[in-house]
Amino acid sequence: MKRHSVIPLLVGALAAFSMMTANAANALDNIMSQKTLRVAVPVDYPPYGYVGGDMVPQGLDIDVANLLGRKLGAKVTLVPVTGPNRVPYLQTGKADMTISSLGKTAERAKVIDYSIAYAPFFDAVFGGEKTPAANFGELAGKTVSVTRGSMQDEELTRLAPGAEIKRFEDNNSTISAFLSGQTQLVAIGTTVAGAMKQKHPQLDLHLKVILSNAPCYVGLPKDQPELVAKVNEILRAAKADGTLDNISQKWLGAPAGELPE
Repeated sequence: MKRHSVIPLLVGALAAFSMMTANAANALDNIMSQKTLRVAVPVDYPPYGYVGGDMVPQGLDIDVANLLGRKLGAKVTLVPVTGPNRVPYLQTGKADMTISSLGKTAERAKVIDYSIAYAPFFDAVFGGEKTPAANFGELAGKTVSVTRGSMQDEELTRLAPGAEIKRFEDNNSTISAFLSGQTQLVAIGTTVAGAMKQKHPQLDLHLKVILSNAPCYVGLPKDQPELVAKVNEILRAAKADGTLDNISQKWLGAPAGELPE
């Protein structure tokens, strides 16, 4: 190849690199100017994100994505992801942010930044509205179904020694025991509670006591403080006016409650 023929290629590569660098340096500006927000979301993890009968993605994470889009004045483009690729999609610029029931870890914090928490992801004891169980002490003497050997079993045994724990061999049996009235309460995870509410919308299922909580955060590109600040501003306002509580109640059967910054 002649030397002069390489120059246009180099110029083109440098221009593309410069554009990528500019885009990376102005993520919020790009979203606002293009009026498009690409959000990585789950489509196989109800109630956070799944494809409904109409083949349209729905769930808690999708509602939060649409909330951010509205507040940013941008059209939301949902980018389906799985657990393994939700962070790589963010790193490689295939999405502007990821809202996919993402927990905060020290390892992830090396490659992405986080918003404040937007939703709970908890193990908890649930029961009917009229069953008093506002703390671990009030679980004493009450029957609670739980799956044997699960995290909920370990947490319940440790935190509520006075409860009358009924252990079952699988989640379906644990849930059936509660639904059939064999137990007053049930110890399950967020996703299971959400699926129960989805299947039985009129079910009298209310959060009683949280056993553990590892909340969800919006994953954002590294070194984008303006975008992080804007997302946090929107989420704080949504916490203050009850929007996040309403979204959580809709999908999880319990308000978001106190979420960490």
